[in-house]
Amino acid sequence: MSVSKLIVVLMLIAIIASLGVALAQMIGDKGQTDRTVKALTVRVILSIALFIFLMVAFATGLLTPHSIYT
Repeated sequence: MSVSKLIVVLMLIAIIASLGVALAQMIGDKGQTDRTVKALTVRVILSIALFIFLMVAFATGLLTPHSIYT
């Protein structure tokens, strides 16, 4: 597995973990939304960073898309 693919997998795991933390905070904390908002903010930032990384990786040739039609 190449380094760029490993980065994508780790970012996806971090996004899912952040979503899980937000869910746990939302269920556990009654009336305190600060931690939930922070966890969801982290998830959004990670998602945007992953999107930007994928666009740069495709543009520079680090990742190449597969095509089943060729």
